[in-house]
Amino acid sequence: MTCLTNSRQENTTSRKSNRAMSMQNWALRACGVFLLWAATAALLPAQTYTVLYTFRGGGDGANPGSAVVQGTNGNFYGVIQNGGVYEMTPGGTTTILHSFTGPADPLGALIQATDGNFYGTTYFGGASANCEYGCGTIFKMTPSGTLTTFYSFCPEINCPDGIGPYAGLVQGSEGNLYGTTLVGGANGQGAIFKINLTGTFTALYSFCSEADCADGQQPYAGLVVGSDGNLYGTASAGGAIGDGTVFRITPSGAFTTLHSFDGTDGTAPTAALIQAANGRFYGTTGGGASGNGTVFEMTPGGSLATLVSFDGTDGDNPFNPLVQATDGNFYGTTENGGTGGTHCNTSSGCGTAFEMTPGGTLTTLQIFDPLVGNYPNGLIQSTNGTFYGTTLVDGNDGGGWGTIFSLDTGLGAFVETQPTSGPAGLDVKILGNNLGSTTGVAFNGTAATFTVVSPSLIRTTVPAGATRGSVQVTTSSGTLTSNVAFRVRP
Repeated sequence: MTCLTNSRQENTTSRKSNRAMSMQNWALRACGVFLLWAATAALLPAQTYTVLYTFRGGGDGANPGSAVVQGTNGNFYGVIQNGGVYEMTPGGTTTILHSFTGPADPLGALIQATDGNFYGTTYFGGASANCEYGCGTIFKMTPSGTLTTFYSFCPEINCPDGIGPYAGLVQGSEGNLYGTTLVGGANGQGAIFKINLTGTFTALYSFCSEADCADGQQPYAGLVVGSDGNLYGTASAGGAIGDGTVFRITPSGAFTTLHSFDGTDGTAPTAALIQAANGRFYGTTGGGASGNGTVFEMTPGGSLATLVSFDGTDGDNPFNPLVQATDGNFYGTTENGGTGGTHCNTSSGCGTAFEMTPGGTLTTLQIFDPLVGNYPNGLIQSTNGTFYGTTLVDGNDGGGWGTIFSLDTGLGAFVETQPTSGPAGLDVKILGNNLGSTTGVAFNGTAATFTVVSPSLIRTTVPAGATRGSVQVTTSSGTLTSNVAFRVRP
């Protein structure tokens, strides 16, 4: 059996050790009292970077380890590795909703499921006595902050369900939640699972134990639901020569390896994939031509092309997933690299935020340093058009324990549907801003009945006769369009 110990599996891949080193070098500071601080850095024209909140340690928590998620109330929610779960208003007012007791390490981003609750994972903790600090959990939290342990991993001695979920969860089109564990499973090299909203857990797949395991090993990243209803993901090790894989798995557990990395096209992918509007998948890896990481494009059938090879000055270690924004371009972060920034005192750089066109043209938008935060954790685009993200450490001129920031590139507001596909008659939530004056909702031009719940939320149903396309919301200020096309399914 492979269980987590106080070594915290430091030798599993370079990402965990890199994060551990980051925390040792930057976050182990004398406790103090810091004021809420905001700063705006000099950027290219029409771009504004703002630190909205700086964590201060102690009861405030420390080290946000993943990106935030936007809730149906318009606020943002996230986890902190040394602390718990927080809520932040768009203006930066931050409240700790829950503090974990004992080792927990929530590392993956939250998801707000169709039942309105948030779901997340912890790398440690849980009821199992088979792991020194617990083998990890899935938790459920109400929007007001009431948190319960939804599932504890490793209830049996051979841990068939997996150990140590590193990433967050996704919700399938049928309503189940899906995720991965870094280790454990039948062979100790990680697993894929699903769990429904009543708590019934199913182990779907265990990665193999051989050194040359063709299907991959140790999936740091979570999954993405493809337009075909299947789930796609990456494994950080294994494959044809041990550099990791891209895979597909059906909701029932049928597994297919789509691509094995060979070092030249990347190695050790640790970020989840995204599926773009063109139907292709995009992701990031380590390795590449300069050894600083890559961005790749892959067809659903597994044909892969490298779009960007980072050289260090434009970024290094793109550990987090990309986001396709409303302008069609891709945005993301690198955990290291950049030209160092004004105050960065590490030769590897403190990280960057970047924009990439579908053709692979890269533009650096932000270079991080202790003043504004080090080691960014990825971006999301809010329905107000602005990007939001977190940094693992620093802020407050090096005296903080991580930050939440916004990056405004001038993109306009939009609406987001939850879910993004379904049949006629399905209940759909529409997230946005300033929706109180809504006078009409349409699915690709077909009018729908709706109810305005709040300025940030509309409830509607997919109308009969609707076809695939954008969702439009008409307000007194104009028409807002959904960021992705809604797929009408039979």
